[in-house]
Amino acid sequence: MDAGRKEKEIKLILAAVVVLFGVFLVWPMIMIAIQSFTSDSGVGTEGYKTIFAMKGFGTSIKNSLITSGLSAVITSALAFVMAYTVSYTGVPGSYKKFIKTIAFVPMFLPTITYGFAIIYAFGRQGLITRLLGGRQFFDIYGYPGLILGYIIYTLPISFVLIYNTMGYIDRRYMVVSKILGDDALRSFSTAVLRPLTGTFAASVIQCFALSFTDYGIPNAVGGRTDVIATVLYNQMLGALPDFNTGSVVAIVMLLPSAASIILLTYIERFNIRYKTVSEIELRRNYFRDISWGIGAGIIALFVIGIMATVFIVPFVKSWPYETSFTLDHFRKVFSDSELSGVYRNSIYTATLTSIFGTLVVYGSALASSRSNLGKTGKKTIESISLVTNTIPGMVLGIAYMLLFSGTPLQNTFTLIIVCNIIHFFSTPYLMMKNSLDKMDSSWEDTARLMGDNWLKTVVRIVTPNALPTLAEVFSYYFINAMVTISAVIFIVGSETMVLTTKIKELEHYQQFDDIFVLSLLILLTNLAVKCIVHIITIRKKGRLKTNEKEN
Repeated sequence: MDAGRKEKEIKLILAAVVVLFGVFLVWPMIMIAIQSFTSDSGVGTEGYKTIFAMKGFGTSIKNSLITSGLSAVITSALAFVMAYTVSYTGVPGSYKKFIKTIAFVPMFLPTITYGFAIIYAFGRQGLITRLLGGRQFFDIYGYPGLILGYIIYTLPISFVLIYNTMGYIDRRYMVVSKILGDDALRSFSTAVLRPLTGTFAASVIQCFALSFTDYGIPNAVGGRTDVIATVLYNQMLGALPDFNTGSVVAIVMLLPSAASIILLTYIERFNIRYKTVSEIELRRNYFRDISWGIGAGIIALFVIGIMATVFIVPFVKSWPYETSFTLDHFRKVFSDSELSGVYRNSIYTATLTSIFGTLVVYGSALASSRSNLGKTGKKTIESISLVTNTIPGMVLGIAYMLLFSGTPLQNTFTLIIVCNIIHFFSTPYLMMKNSLDKMDSSWEDTARLMGDNWLKTVVRIVTPNALPTLAEVFSYYFINAMVTISAVIFIVGSETMVLTTKIKELEHYQQFDDIFVLSLLILLTNLAVKCIVHIITIRKKGRLKTNEKEN
């Protein structure tokens, strides 16, 4: 009877997940594909012919490929320097924490803010420009601004990938390499670079895909350099919206994302896995520590220099002409019912996205990791995770705009929340699944012998042990819901506008003081949620370790 009930509960979870993603992922993607072949003259390839014949479209693709490719390689190299400094040098622990913190900071801000921060840092009257005596070393609009913005945007992702992999490299091979007489360069290549080949390639591919499909940075510093994201936005929300050609551009944007997944699957074979990982104390090497420490420090200062504008501009009267301290910009925002209402909208959508997103992720991971669900069911969930990882936010947003216009879901918080849950599903699902896979697989069997059913076991045993990861999933959804713009810009309304879309509107009126105040609110809110989750996670892990020792 317990086994039958468990099977019924699992099937209900699977059915709910399939219905959710069928309605809000598969169906919208099918409709946007159909729309790309539909025009006023009927069904055909006219839209594809029109868009590829359109003046400047080929150039926009070239611009996207060049800027995304260059930034991906540069970002991965910079992330490697920071990760190596933290993992393989003897610099002080406080300095390592500082480097890690700076590497993560950009993820707490929307990408559109990076662009404005670059303008206020490297523009003619920018903070860094003024510190360097008023000399502007490069034009911030076009390629330089795009590449710089993409680097800041993707640095946290690249750092996490490389840093996490470094934690699983067996350091005994460094000792073996030295014993065999290898010089420093060969030892570094054999024991560090070689095991990171797959991860470095994954970093480049991931950073490329994220940059290629981003809209926020090109909107701020793209200038006259069109990329595919700006072309897509202009086709769908420009003066003369064209849904047919816009759908074609969306399909074209899908191709690099799909190719990235194929490549990531292929390079998985190059990842080296060790049966055991040995922690060996690093030998003192002052030259190594100083050189790598300086390199990581320069990168960190570069990020700080750009991010500093977010903390400085809101507190000065009128940058760069009147730099006296003031709180007037904050008073204006909080006294403006419209702006404060937008902030409440963001908190509301981020909170509900986190709550319901965590439930969807947890249910999906339980079904695929802690159940007797058949291969077909588990494969279905895995496929959903893979597909959501390939679809750019802009494409999902456009699909929702096409499908749900004129329905009760149009311009509603419900649609925004569902969009966020679908868009960001892949990473938290993998986090949750990996956590559940590591737990004792005999818990359910033991509980069943004691008379507990599957659901009670999940609630009483599995969930308390999964709480740290559940908290991380919650924070992941919250932070991304606060900073996303690519998807929601197509589906918000005047009553459901969130901070990132409001920033886009304020840019049109050149209200940059308000933009930086709202950006700082996003940053501080995300940092507060992250700190709370970190405290909860540490305390829960401490209790779990204490219980393990007592048992």
